[in-house]
Amino acid sequence: MAPDEIESALQAAFNRCDVASCPLTDQQKQILLQMVEQNRGISHLDGYDDGYEQNPLHELSSEELQVFLGYVKTKEAQNIPWKIQLLNDWLHGEDSGEVHFIRQRYGVQWLDRLQHYHFDVIRLKVGDRIEVCNALWEWVQDNSPCQREWFPCDVIQVYETNDGEDSFANCIVRFQNGTEYEINGIYEWNQCNWRWLR
Repeated sequence: MAPDEIESALQAAFNRCDVASCPLTDQQKQILLQMVEQNRGISHLDGYDDGYEQNPLHELSSEELQVFLGYVKTKEAQNIPWKIQLLNDWLHGEDSGEVHFIRQRYGVQWLDRLQHYHFDVIRLKVGDRIEVCNALWEWVQDNSPCQREWFPCDVIQVYETNDGEDSFANCIVRFQNGTEYEINGIYEWNQCNWRWLR
């Protein structure tokens, strides 16, 4: 959706709110229109070579993705529509907590592009090329001699493990030198230690 189309859609939404006797304040309308104006020059047709739309979740860093997926999972478990919750926070000028960065860095256009099927695409499958961080096997801190390094590898197995009430995904990767490594909690606690190969 182009910025002009978003602006038109917002104007139509403002009118519907008025008709439904729940009008937005002028300040709320202005905030939404400013977001469209700020992002007017940003293209959101960053596609793959095959012409399919790029998954907006791939634009997040590994750490951001982990936080965002945790937020979505929590809201869905509480039966709260997460996308509506974020938009309401933005309209009312409220802090969105740990996912406030979505509004600050990516904006309403990014959120508009995000669809349910994008969440299915982020699952790893055998043959995917990813990079893993040395933090999986080394103690890495920001101001230490051992810095974060990223190593390309191939996914050779993905499987679920059930531990009583909890279940989590594990992944086995193979590095270029033939060494294999198992990553537990690939979507849970180790989400920040891998990323799609750039």
